[in-house]
Amino acid sequence: MLKQTLQQKLLQKLSPQQIQFIKLLQVPTVSLDTRIKEELEENPALEDISLANMNEPTEEYPDKDPDESFNEDDQTTDLDEFNVDDYLQADDINDYGGGQNSNGDDEDDRKEIPIAIQNSFFENLQQQLDLLALSDRDFLIGQQIIGSLDDDGYLRRPISSLIDDLAFSQNIIAEEQEVEEMLKIIQEFDPPGIGARNLQECLLIQLRKKDQDNPIIKKAMAVVEDHLEEFTKKHYDKLERSLNIDSDELKEIVNEILKLNPKPGDSGAVAGKQLHIIPDFHITNNDGILHLTLNARNAPELRVSRSYQEMFDHYDKAAQKDKKMKEAVQFVKQKLDSAKWFIDAIKQRQQTLLKTMNAIMNYQYEYFLTADERKLKPMILKDIADRIDMDISTVSRVANSKYVQTEFGTFLLKSFFSEAIQTDTGEEVSNKEVKKILEECISTENKRKPLADEKLTEILKEKGYTIARRTVAKYREAMGIPVARLRKQL
Repeated sequence: MLKQTLQQKLLQKLSPQQIQFIKLLQVPTVSLDTRIKEELEENPALEDISLANMNEPTEEYPDKDPDESFNEDDQTTDLDEFNVDDYLQADDINDYGGGQNSNGDDEDDRKEIPIAIQNSFFENLQQQLDLLALSDRDFLIGQQIIGSLDDDGYLRRPISSLIDDLAFSQNIIAEEQEVEEMLKIIQEFDPPGIGARNLQECLLIQLRKKDQDNPIIKKAMAVVEDHLEEFTKKHYDKLERSLNIDSDELKEIVNEILKLNPKPGDSGAVAGKQLHIIPDFHITNNDGILHLTLNARNAPELRVSRSYQEMFDHYDKAAQKDKKMKEAVQFVKQKLDSAKWFIDAIKQRQQTLLKTMNAIMNYQYEYFLTADERKLKPMILKDIADRIDMDISTVSRVANSKYVQTEFGTFLLKSFFSEAIQTDTGEEVSNKEVKKILEECISTENKRKPLADEKLTEILKEKGYTIARRTVAKYREAMGIPVARLRKQL
C-alpha cells in the first residue's frame, strides 16, 4: 500500500546566468581571450567591436533592445543577408562562419606566426637509435626500451616486462641478455644518465663518462656505488672515515656529484617550459598614493549583433507565423538572450574583480607602499568578504587564480592572505612575518652547523613570538626549507 508523505526541503538553486558568471569569475586573464573566442564562435548574435564587420566603416550602432521599434523601409538590405531557412535546414552545421562563404579574415591579412621547432626527448633518442648499425631485431628491442622510459629518463619497468611486451606487440621472443645488452647501448646516448633503473645507476653512468684518470672522479664513483645512503643523508663524518679523506677532499667529491643530473630525461623539457603570467591588476605608487587598474584584456568590447536584433523584430512582428517562422523566432531570441547574458556576466566579472582587489589593496595598504612583508596584516577570506558584502566563495575564486603586478613584483592574490599570530605583547601579526624571520635566520646560519627547529623556536621566542616547535617545522616545510641535517654544507 502506497503511503503519501509531505516533506519540506531547503534547496539552493543557481540560475544559468549565475553559473555563467561563476565560471567566468574564476577564469584568469590569460584564459579569458580563449573563452570569449569560444563564445563568439558559438553565438553569432555576439560581436566583438574591435573585430566588427567592415561593412560599417563610418557608423557604429549602439546596442539595441529587441523590443525597440524597427523601421522596415530603412533596413531591407540588411535583412536580405539572413535567410531563416539556412538555420532551419542546415541541421548538420555545428559552427558558424565555417562554410565556404564565411566572412573570415582575408588571406592577405593573415600573418604567419613563427613557431620554434624543437624535438622532444623521445624523438632525440629515436634519432640516435636510427644512426646505429643494428639488425631489425635489435632495432625493435631498442625502440621498445625507449618507449618504456618515463619522463625523467628512467627505465622503471623490469626487464621481464619488456620481454613480455616484445612478445605480444612485436612477436619477438627475446632473451634477457639481449635486452640487457641493448639497454647498455641506449645508456650511452645523450643526455648522460638515460636508461638508468635507479638514481644510483643514473649517477654512475654520468660519472663513467668523465675523466677516469681524475682521482676525485674515482672517489665520487666510490661514494655513489658504496656510500650513497650516507651521502644523501649528509653523514659527512662517516664518509670521511670510510674513505679516509679530509673535509676539503670530501667537499670536492660532493661538488662533483652535485653537478650530475638526477633527472636526465627532463633536461630538454625544462628549457622549453616557460611560465607565462599575465597580471589581472596593476598597482602603481604615485607619491604615496596607490592607484589600482584592471588589465584592459579583462574589459573586451562586446555587443549584441544589431542585425540579429533587427531580424528578431522583423520576424516577430510578421503577420503570418507558420511552424518554421516560430522556430526561427525562438532560435534568434535564444541567441540574443545568450549574448546579453554573456555581456552582463563579463561586466559583472569586471566589477567584482575591481571591488575585491580594491578591498585587498586598502587592507594591505602599508605593504603595497613599502614592499615589506612584515607589514602584511593578518587577513582571511572572511575579512574581504565582509568589506565588499559578498560571499567567501566569491573572494576565494578571485584570490586563487588572479595576479597583481606591483612595482616590486607580480604576486598571486592568495599570497596576501595569512593567519594571525599573537605576540607576547598581545599584538596580532601575520604568520608571514614569522616566516620572514625564519627565512632570515636560516639564510644567515652557519652552514656547517645549521639551526635545528628547537633552536629556531628559541630565537622566535626571544623576539616575542611564542610558537610551538611543530609550528616552526610546518612553516619551514611550507617555505620548502629542509631539516637542519640536510642543510649542512662542508
